[in-house]
Amino acid sequence: MAKCIAFHSYKGGTGKTTIASNCAALLAKRGSKVALLDLDVYAPSLYTYFEKEPKKWLNDYLQGDADVEEVMTDVTQTIQGYAGGVADGGKLWIGMCNVKKEEIYKMESNTMEGSKSQLRRFILLREQLISNYEPDYIIIDTSPGIRYWSINALAVADALFLTLKMGEIDIDGTNRLAAEIYSSLTKYGARSFLLLNRVAGYCVPDFAAGGGRAAEGNHDIEGLLTGKTGMEVISSIPCYCDIQFSRKEFLTVLTQPAHPFTKQVEKLIDAVQIKV
Repeated sequence: MAKCIAFHSYKGGTGKTTIASNCAALLAKRGSKVALLDLDVYAPSLYTYFEKEPKKWLNDYLQGDADVEEVMTDVTQTIQGYAGGVADGGKLWIGMCNVKKEEIYKMESNTMEGSKSQLRRFILLREQLISNYEPDYIIIDTSPGIRYWSINALAVADALFLTLKMGEIDIDGTNRLAAEIYSSLTKYGARSFLLLNRVAGYCVPDFAAGGGRAAEGNHDIEGLLTGKTGMEVISSIPCYCDIQFSRKEFLTVLTQPAHPFTKQVEKLIDAVQIKV
């Protein structure tokens, strides 16, 4: 049975796209069949990352102008050449949103006019992916904040990963999302988790070993966030500046298999397989 995971955040810049794409690539490398959907419609980036043009865009599918086979692009060959290739059975398909601003405006207009219709298309997309591709995982990168797009994407997911950095704006916004949105979605069976990213402990020399005051402070914040939101922290990923400014950050797990970031993504995937 496919597991559908949505990566979400209160605001942009939390690294959710980087984590989502690396998780998808690593799962495929390990032998899973993965469908990765770029539904961050206001700032889609997977097209730029993978440099492959789909036959049609997810925008077309959600507006009823394309079939699911036309919008899903097989990128398994793209990742095949990295770090020992892909295990037997591993596949990675990507559904990409159109980066043109006029298409973004069109989707926003259509969403305002018919959010219920859009939700039905989201549900149908999930059903057809499962039926036609038999994926082990469907991974969704959503738009940040409380928008029709985000809420509809979250509504079809089995697990919600609320991604945040360790700043007051992120923390306050995360508390608001947990209270206003996530509490409702979890009533219908979805599981929600906090995913902390770019926390202190690696780039700061005094704390590079992962101990000391930074690590202790992070544990305090994790406990505080869990207490306020009622959501478990599924992973806490340190800030890796070399990854943050890398042009190929979306494939770090393949290009740098020994990097500490890759080890963190491996731990996250292990946690997903146990808890989701």
